[in-house]
Amino acid sequence: SSLLLMAGIMVAVGLCRRLTRRRLRLHPRLCTFLLEMFSTFQICACTNELCLLGNVEPKPHTALTLTYGFTVLHGLTLPGSTCNPCGTLQPMWAGGTSVKMGGLKIAAQFVAAVLARGFMHFIWSLEMAETHFGALSQDCSNPMQTTEMQAFCIELLFSVVFQLTILRVESINPKYKVHLIAFLITMLVYAGGNLTGAIFNPALAFSLHANCFYDKFLSYSLVYWIAPSLGKFLILSVF
Repeated sequence: SSLLLMAGIMVAVGLCRRLTRRRLRLHPRLCTFLLEMFSTFQICACTNELCLLGNVEPKPHTALTLTYGFTVLHGLTLPGSTCNPCGTLQPMWAGGTSVKMGGLKIAAQFVAAVLARGFMHFIWSLEMAETHFGALSQDCSNPMQTTEMQAFCIELLFSVVFQLTILRVESINPKYKVHLIAFLITMLVYAGGNLTGAIFNPALAFSLHANCFYDKFLSYSLVYWIAPSLGKFLILSVF
């Protein structure tokens, strides 16, 4: 049921993106906002569902296989979208995107994060799958299983590794690039998923753990917003 749900989300998002391109070609800002919002919604909604499958046996093989598979699918179905505020900073820094357009994309990403969380809570309340039972009873799932400083360093390091890889594989054939990125994300999740969740995406982190931000805003914003953003700026400064 969970796999069918995620497949349905991807199909619906694909239709919405196609309709947006056809109907709003003459409205570039609105088109950009909606395309980025739909794309980020897909990633946030699917990742929310994937988190519920983390304890499915055999562990962690099932979770890692699904992470790799759906990361590849996201890469193939969402071309041209960053779905990550840190990724949006790069063209803004290089001057390829205006501050207004970059801010519009980041706003779309956080709007999508909120919408995805609300949508998944509604789906979970229907209890269509066994994994949905009790999913709404969790307040803050507390992804940080280490000290705040260590969590900050882990998310910073993962962001640097991820963003550096993105820059280095730009010239590779998209068919192979999507698998390289998916493999890297899977390895990072395997290495640090049990410590911080290995998210390195501010919008996705907010969608997954919004209640944690409400309870401990300074701590979680430092680890899941400032650390990955700082990692991106370090990469941009060096390259």
